[in-house]
Amino acid sequence: MDVQPIIDRMNTGLFINGQWRDAEGGKTIDVINPATGKVLTSVADGSAADAEEAIEVAGETQDSWGRTAPRERAEILRRAYEILIERADDIAAVMTAEMGKPLAESKGEVTYGAEFFRWFSEEAVRIDGDFTKSPDGSTRIMVSREPVGPCVLVTPWNFPLAMGTRKIGPAIAAGCTMVFKPAKLTPLTSLLLVEALVDAGLPAGVLNVVTSNSAGRVVTPWMESGIARKVTFTGSTEVGIGLLEQAAKTVMNTSMELGGNAPFVVCEDADLDKAVEGAMVAKMRNIGEACTAANRFFVHRSVSDEFARRLAERMGAMKVGNGLDEGTQVGPLVEEKALNKVAELVDDAVGKGAKVLTGGKKIDGEGYFYAPTVLTDVPEDSDIRIEEIFGPVAPITPFDTDEEAIALANETEYGLAGYLYSENIGRAMRLAEELECGMIGLNTGLISNPGAPFGGYKQSGLGREGGRVGIDEFLEVKYVALPRG
Repeated sequence: MDVQPIIDRMNTGLFINGQWRDAEGGKTIDVINPATGKVLTSVADGSAADAEEAIEVAGETQDSWGRTAPRERAEILRRAYEILIERADDIAAVMTAEMGKPLAESKGEVTYGAEFFRWFSEEAVRIDGDFTKSPDGSTRIMVSREPVGPCVLVTPWNFPLAMGTRKIGPAIAAGCTMVFKPAKLTPLTSLLLVEALVDAGLPAGVLNVVTSNSAGRVVTPWMESGIARKVTFTGSTEVGIGLLEQAAKTVMNTSMELGGNAPFVVCEDADLDKAVEGAMVAKMRNIGEACTAANRFFVHRSVSDEFARRLAERMGAMKVGNGLDEGTQVGPLVEEKALNKVAELVDDAVGKGAKVLTGGKKIDGEGYFYAPTVLTDVPEDSDIRIEEIFGPVAPITPFDTDEEAIALANETEYGLAGYLYSENIGRAMRLAEELECGMIGLNTGLISNPGAPFGGYKQSGLGREGGRVGIDEFLEVKYVALPRG
């Protein structure tokens, strides 16, 4: 598929106060196709001055936007949802070209990501409050919920549409203005998302977008402006901690979806067909480049060899190639740095005694490809047992008791997602309660859903996105006391 004509007609500048324009000094960033290593196009490389202008516009627009009728905000989101669905083929092609995932998965992300706009279009008109009497009867208590104010949105490269809609949707529904920094590796999908919102009728100044080669150059002025009242970030725990430190200086509201190190636990009474199928989804969705990806496989010793054999057979048979080519099941990793990191983790494990059942190496040729890999006998001191893999590698460790499985699963500072397979519902629920994770797939490898709260425990973040609670992150609670006359 030739995606270049779609890219050539795109807006690739900054979007501030309803206008597309060049960055200060006309600077640009190249966007690379990870399947070929070649340049797709260039986008604006925003400066600190560009960022300052964007946050000032967001601040100036907040009062008028915050007073718009909930129905008006809802209709904008609904129209944007419909536009994204109409343009799904083009958006998916661009996403695959800049990020690498197979075209079918990109189309799935457009459907999934658009659903956040539909979900929050329905939540916009359901922002509620309360009206009660004080316990002593002397005062009427009126409670309302209002927009938190201008928001800083920072999204990652791995789900460039869905991570944008999951933040922009509730912000619009709540009546907040925004400054938005897309990932430098995958800005094109985010810019197509902006175009959809513009065509849906989003007023000028509500959403202001600054692409940049340096996140700090753009985000730091926003955090220090005194205008922004909330920051929502998806990315590494290290960067999230830095943003929390900055947010503390002005006591900003924060929501963070940070790193993951998801356990995938298979008990001896599991249906192995279901478990292998779930592992394929939990591990190989998005080429393994997801915070929710199954990272550490703990399988009961009595079924460990059989599970490993079946999983290796499935993963080894997957077709690796350019995501735009028909039949591709596994695309490239997003950049050479990511490819080298996966290779280092596997090489470290193998060097310490792990066995390779399939894969275990880079694939020669252009692009950043790594073969789908299954490892067994992974030593405890292997880096792959500790670090987030972010690639198509499944390290398998046997366990003997439920207590051992839970101890291994919880032996991490992360607690985003977990997966558990058992046909005994009582046992499964008990183990699910003991897993220190914000989200658990019970006999399923797919947990993401716009109607469900997304977020984690421990160093995997703060707050939740999606579901009925997703809009709460963008609202302040106001109490008015009314004395009885």
